[in-house]
Amino acid sequence: MRSGGCRYGTHRVIEPKGALPQNAQKVDNTLPIYDNEILIDVDTLNIDSASFRQMKEANNGNIEGLKKMILSIVGERGKQQNPVTGSGGMLLGTVKEIGSNYNNRFDLKVGDKVASLVSLSLTPLKIEEIIEVFDGRDQVKIKGHAVFFDTGVLAKIPADIPETLALAALDVAGAPAQTKRLVKPNQNVVIIGAGGKSGSICCAVAREMLGKTGKLIAIQPSENGRKRIERLGYCDEVLGVNAQDPIACQRAVSEVTNGEMADVVINCAPVQDTEMSSIMSAKDNGTVYLFTMATSFTKAALGAEGIGSDALIIVGNGYAPGHADYTMELMRTKPELRKLFEEVYV
Repeated sequence: MRSGGCRYGTHRVIEPKGALPQNAQKVDNTLPIYDNEILIDVDTLNIDSASFRQMKEANNGNIEGLKKMILSIVGERGKQQNPVTGSGGMLLGTVKEIGSNYNNRFDLKVGDKVASLVSLSLTPLKIEEIIEVFDGRDQVKIKGHAVFFDTGVLAKIPADIPETLALAALDVAGAPAQTKRLVKPNQNVVIIGAGGKSGSICCAVAREMLGKTGKLIAIQPSENGRKRIERLGYCDEVLGVNAQDPIACQRAVSEVTNGEMADVVINCAPVQDTEMSSIMSAKDNGTVYLFTMATSFTKAALGAEGIGSDALIIVGNGYAPGHADYTMELMRTKPELRKLFEEVYV
């Protein structure tokens, strides 16, 4: 076991020197661990949806090509950080070793099943073998290990929630926690990409916060996604417009809100160029939460300026205090949402 590690993981950064692990081009994924780290035997990677989609499209849907791309990225960078999207994902694994000076604030012990709540884009990762790719749920079963620093966030898998369900839900745990903070009764709320994993769970929370007040509006271009939303029964309106067409989105939202537009817009779409649809669906002084990693703050900020919008733009942060427990409680208390996750993402 090595000593002298930085709690933020800078000791693992190979290049450029002085960078934090997330924005580093390459990190050290070798063993043994440092005494302030924890070692995880990795079972499953849950790749960020924007990243998985990009890699799949780059390989024309060929799964073998996607496997080679993942191995190449991890081999070159020491972590799973898509060089195009910049995003990673999360993992499921088992605690193998705990450093003697590790700040064990999650009360972990060797043998515990855990899910990571920090991005793979900053997590030192070594893949020995890719066993299987689960297309449709963005998951990859592997044999390998990962290293977490003192500041890394891990969650024990609850005994009453199946591992794969917990992994799927915890992957987007930041979204429902932030939605709970942002949505208030009597508001018009728009969820872009509502038919996906983060979108559907945000719809559940938004409906809970609105109760019988306000209006909850889903934007989802695919028919299958719209069917999933309608089956959940959370939304007052389900709009089949393309979120890459801001004028179409603005008109559609204006029509169902009688020109009022949205107080809060939450963007969960896994595709690029949806920033302006989010901003133009909101009131001039509304709030736009860009949860998806496919969005660009530059496009959003300059685009808002270009149309004279004073909307508050919030960049998605996957962490919020208590977000893991809150997300697991949603799986326990909303059977219709849990059923959807079990059917589609497990």
